[in-house]
Amino acid sequence: MEHRLVYLLNVGQRRLQRWSQARVAGGGVTAAQSGLLFFLGGNDGALMSEAAAALDLGAPGMSGLADRTERAGLIERRPDESDRRVSRLWLTEAGRAARQHSKVSMKSLNARLTKGFTEAEIDIVARWLTSLQTKFPATDNGEA
Repeated sequence: MEHRLVYLLNVGQRRLQRWSQARVAGGGVTAAQSGLLFFLGGNDGALMSEAAAALDLGAPGMSGLADRTERAGLIERRPDESDRRVSRLWLTEAGRAARQHSKVSMKSLNARLTKGFTEAEIDIVARWLTSLQTKFPATDNGEA
């Protein structure tokens, strides 16, 4: 059997993205916003650059995500007290509530994603997906 891994990964990601976006339309937060809320749950007041690194985003992507999440009332962006040129991100009460809701939703989604697979199989899938971060680092030096 030929494994068309790139194709399968892309199709799976698009379908999961569409499924997720349909739920956002019902009042939820996006997957990216959930990621930011999860990060800030353990790192409230983090620098935007720290959040970007944790979420594997460049500065423009992080800025856009922070803008959208702030407009939704889920975070506050405040200048750093020692360096006013940089911002820190803080969860609002609405952000804390959305984070809790997202945790429940993610637990349900993960259960759906893993249904029909053994824990050992999921361990292998998780190891493979994690290995992509090493095989294809965020800063690609043009290596083939």
